[in-house]
Amino acid sequence: MLYWLLKYVILGPWLRLIFRPVVEGREHVPEHGAAIIASNHLSFSDSIFMPLMVSRKVTFVAKAEYFTGKGLKGWLIKMFFVGTGTIPVDRSGGRAAQAALDTQLRVLRAGNLAGIYPEGTRSPDGRLYRGKTGVARLALESGAPVIPVVMLNADEIQPPGKLIPKIERVRIRFGAPLDFTRYRDLAGDRFVERAITDEIMYELMELSGREYVDVYAQKMKTPPPLAA
Repeated sequence: MLYWLLKYVILGPWLRLIFRPVVEGREHVPEHGAAIIASNHLSFSDSIFMPLMVSRKVTFVAKAEYFTGKGLKGWLIKMFFVGTGTIPVDRSGGRAAQAALDTQLRVLRAGNLAGIYPEGTRSPDGRLYRGKTGVARLALESGAPVIPVVMLNADEIQPPGKLIPKIERVRIRFGAPLDFTRYRDLAGDRFVERAITDEIMYELMELSGREYVDVYAQKMKTPPPLAA
């Protein structure tokens, strides 16, 4: 209930008025049935603007710590994630990634839209980084199509570390669905999963026009160990 209130009454109308989103290819998002929305990740605001422009609910997962903060700030963060339909997942321990995938599979098997950032984290510099194979496992195990989508200027509107976004027109581009059902019997094959992931990242590169870097974004964020 809170999701739809925020989207259509409390927050959504104001965001549309202020940021005047321009969306290309929205017709590629199916009106019914399961689909995986795979997006590049430039800014915190990605999780606001992209779902706002899709008529159906898009469900993401996020670490459970976002839902357990203390004080007013913790409550506001929790209410934001609850309001945007995000599902908390315990990401501690070795089964963290599998827990997130299991949650998204339940969303897809219920015939809904699951959102995922294949890079796993925000880009540190606006370039597109190597995708993690979780998106391929979701596609293989669910049989759902993958809808690539790119945020074209979210890093200009709200650069990492900036709380207040600039008032600028938001630009989003959806691509045609990618069907991987031909590989469905090969779920668990790491070479197939890597090939599928790379194909998805190639589509995101083509749609965004951003430079692709064949390393994980998290590696670029982690400082190198100090020399002995």
